Amino acid sequence: MSAPAPSPLAIVDAEPLTRQEEVLTDEALAFVADLHRLFTPRRDELLARRTARRAEIARTSTLHFLPETTHIREDDSWRVAPAPPALEDRRVEITGPTDRKMTVNALNSGARVWLADFEDASAPTWENVVLGQLNLIDAYQRRIDFTSPQGKTYALKPAEELATVVMRPRGWHLEERHLRSEGRPVPGALVDFGLYFFHNAKRLIDLGKGPYFYLPKTESHLEARLWNDIFVFAQDYVGIPQGTVRATVLIETITAAYEMEEILYELRDHASGLNAGRWDYLFSIVKNFRDGGQKFVLPDRNAVTMTAPFMRAYTELLVRTCHKRGAHAIGGMAAFIPSRKDPEVNKVAFEKVRADKDREAGDGFDGSWVAHPDLVPIAMASFDAVLGDRPHQKDRLREDVHVEGPELIDIASLDAHPTYAGLRNAVQVGTRYIEAWLRGLGAVAIFHLMEDAATAEISRSQIWQWINAGVVFENGEKATPELTRKVAAEELAAIREEIGEEAFAAGKWQQAHDLLLHVSLDADYADFLTLPAYEQLVG
Repeated sequence: MSAPAPSPLAIVDAEPLTRQEEVLTDEALAFVADLHRLFTPRRDELLARRTARRAEIARTSTLHFLPETTHIREDDSWRVAPAPPALEDRRVEITGPTDRKMTVNALNSGARVWLADFEDASAPTWENVVLGQLNLIDAYQRRIDFTSPQGKTYALKPAEELATVVMRPRGWHLEERHLRSEGRPVPGALVDFGLYFFHNAKRLIDLGKGPYFYLPKTESHLEARLWNDIFVFAQDYVGIPQGTVRATVLIETITAAYEMEEILYELRDHASGLNAGRWDYLFSIVKNFRDGGQKFVLPDRNAVTMTAPFMRAYTELLVRTCHKRGAHAIGGMAAFIPSRKDPEVNKVAFEKVRADKDREAGDGFDGSWVAHPDLVPIAMASFDAVLGDRPHQKDRLREDVHVEGPELIDIASLDAHPTYAGLRNAVQVGTRYIEAWLRGLGAVAIFHLMEDAATAEISRSQIWQWINAGVVFENGEKATPELTRKVAAEELAAIREEIGEEAFAAGKWQQAHDLLLHVSLDADYADFLTLPAYEQLVG
């Protein structure tokens, strides 16, 4: 009998990188090609389904819990698989990209979990995609360190002090143009997942952990089902037990908020929890209800706090759902970046972070996110005060929570309105973030906050929504394309003055300005700004 034909390899179409052969092995590229062949057609169907669902929302201006899955929600017998020991205690999680410095600092941060991010905190240059994978391989083999330009050396602490890694691949909408199979680009999600899983699944098991994932921008339980099928295939492919993979799903789209139980059900053998992702959630509301009239107009993003009634409904339903099904409920991001120059700014911000984490722990969350190592002790104290020596509070079932469908989209109950300052801030943040992203930086400190692609999405979406809803600001000016162009021109001039001609010319400021206006003003609303931005990303 002849030997079976080898699997075709995914084809690399990029300039070679140092040590890329350690990541882009023939075996790994064959695995990615198999993932692409088996699962990309379903991914394509699900993206088309998103478009159809969005059209239905535009027609009806409403959403409901799904009648066809009522039996799943009403069946009290099912639970997700028990959490593995490495994911039992998740009281503080730090997020960030997988560059070499961040890899060391996040693992050393004192947080229980590091969300190693190939998604919103990482601009998907080929270098970031491949070398980010290499950095994680090096970390698991304890051969990673980093020396700053100032000569400061960073090295890993003992293994028992390191955070557990939960890796986040790109969302389903993004392609990876540098890796092709069957004549087309492979979805970025399959590239990120495939390379990480293939190289590290068995290695992580040997370290007493496992291949753990955050799943971003999920919009339906059918998308969760696709991921579950991928996990089943991948575990068989490399020969590890079914159920070794664990996935935490970000509930950061408004449609997913109506399918939390169904999402956990589809992933029940592999699920470990749900997470409340604030900025993408607001972006999703604007995107889906952008033509729903004044009752869906969001005020300035910083005015939409987690205590707003529709946000309380979302987060409390998430805790209730997770604990009912034995899963972890993970809270949102504390994005403040401490100032090394202004202790008063830090004092005020730290108090806000503490209050936010106290609220989450008091509401029943089992953990929460921070963006900076200095925030780990603050968040840890909030959860320590509630959890004590317990790893979580999943026994707190929150049976007092009863959320009806309309409560999740009751935007009109907000006692806040868009402001002219909010328009200017959206332009400022959008311009600064997009400029950095086009240079390959996905996590950017702007005005003492760590911004990622989600914050740029809500910025440009709010500009689009305010213009198309005919919002009139408190100063009497109406949101128009002309006003937005005027503000954008002023902000671009201010940046040029602030950083000087040489730095301005060396950056991508005009390009960022133009792209922000394109995705904010074009009548044809782009589903994700990263789609047109990726066409301009060099590398």
